[in-house]
Amino acid sequence: MASVTTRVRVKDLPLLADIGINPDEIGRRQPLVITVQLLLDTGAVEGIGETVDYRRIVRAAEAMAEVHIPLIETFAQRLGEECLSWPGVVEACVNVDKPFALTRGLAGVEVVVRRD
Repeated sequence: MASVTTRVRVKDLPLLADIGINPDEIGRRQPLVITVQLLLDTGAVEGIGETVDYRRIVRAAEAMAEVHIPLIETFAQRLGEECLSWPGVVEACVNVDKPFALTRGLAGVEVVVRRD
């Protein structure tokens, strides 16, 4: 018998978020690029009730982008915790990239939240 692991992913979602700690960042929305990968405890998925709808992940990320959060680390953790509260999700891996944080290159974080 085969073992099945199911991961649901939204990749490279662009958002404008109320994020930042520097005086020039506060009060203006900045671009973020979000990737969320959820590990499900269901194994093989036969119907939508056994998985997470991608649109739910997008809605959660968009809602979080509306609230001022100083750090992308905090943004990633809160989004991961939100996803972890959904039925069947046992792990959430959230990547947040902030394209204009550096003059060159791409600054970002990865936060993994697991169910105990």
